[in-house]
Amino acid sequence: MARLAERTTRIAGSATMAVTATVDRLRRAGVEVLDFGAGEPDFATPDAVKAAAHTALDQDFTRYTAVSGIAELKRAIGDRYRADYGVDYADSEVIVSAGGKQALFNAALSLFGPGDEVITHAPCWPTLPEQIKLADASPVLVRTHAEDGFAIGGRAILDAITPRTRGIIINSPCNPTGALITEDDLASIADAAARQGIWVILDLCYEKLIYDAVPHNLPAVLARRCRDLTVLCGSASKAYAMTGWRCGWALAPAPVIAACGAIQSHSTSNVSSITQKAAVAALTGSQETVRAMLDEYRTRRDNLWQWLSADPRLRCRKPAGAFYMFIDVGDVLSGLEPGGFRTSTEFAQALLDESRVAVTPGEAFDAPGFIRISYATSMETLREGTERLLAFVAAHAAPIRRAAAG
Repeated sequence: MARLAERTTRIAGSATMAVTATVDRLRRAGVEVLDFGAGEPDFATPDAVKAAAHTALDQDFTRYTAVSGIAELKRAIGDRYRADYGVDYADSEVIVSAGGKQALFNAALSLFGPGDEVITHAPCWPTLPEQIKLADASPVLVRTHAEDGFAIGGRAILDAITPRTRGIIINSPCNPTGALITEDDLASIADAAARQGIWVILDLCYEKLIYDAVPHNLPAVLARRCRDLTVLCGSASKAYAMTGWRCGWALAPAPVIAACGAIQSHSTSNVSSITQKAAVAALTGSQETVRAMLDEYRTRRDNLWQWLSADPRLRCRKPAGAFYMFIDVGDVLSGLEPGGFRTSTEFAQALLDESRVAVTPGEAFDAPGFIRISYATSMETLREGTERLLAFVAAHAAPIRRAAAG
């Protein structure tokens, strides 16, 4: 067999999607699994959004559109960001993509290349460093820490800047930790970016899932300080329960959007015409469904945290955003006792094998010793899954206690 392209040796498959694939395989085999791995809402897409898609079909709106998206949707995106953040973007500064993931990938390919360094924070969504590698650049991961809630600090990111730094990617709220960056920390990064000509890419895919009324107008912070070096990437997936529709977007200076459009024209071309009409309805219609989902996630978060607190060996904080609980399972891991878990990957696999609960191991996010639980599932499933997790930990913690006593 002829060899594969060299770039394939520098990237890994998505560990988060691998969990989803495993759950799907087990369920097709008739195995009942409680899935805490899925990074997608369990809510139905809002009725008004589905109705708009039906109308598009009834009107035979089923042909190619402009690569960058229909004008109606680009205006809706611009209007939404103007209403939510007070920032202004023209249609020529907006592109519609097949999910937020493609928006980020287009930006990486447009802005980065060989010899460039791109800073982001860890624990991180695994796609971000892999996309940097696919752009032939080098990811630089700045560590955040559990003891301060994985807060994304400006100083640590500024300290990582070198003469080779070409870009900084901020994901807030963050997957997997749910942590936020403060406006002040982002302002310090933006000021440095403006002085040194560094691109700032803001991943806002969880922008509608912030639980408390904290200042988080990140687009306005960047617009005031380094608009010509800013790329905003968003998505309909989380806010409107539209993961399968595949609709995301980027807002950036027109030359960046033109470059993203050129790349997209030779890869996926336009997002599904039907999806685009549905996204217009999501962005321009009532936002009450967004608020209702957030309220339900908050209730789930609070209950899950309370249930997990029953065992002090599962250490976690309430996340500020997104819908993940990021749990330190270090006290359950043991390389000293025969049969003990050495990694959170082993922990997650044993939990799946023994208790039929699927979680994502921290290694997927460059955070060994942790697991991620998605609470984008029903309260009943959360309760049952938590009981299984607590029983699993209790069954496997005794050897650790003996080791500590000895």
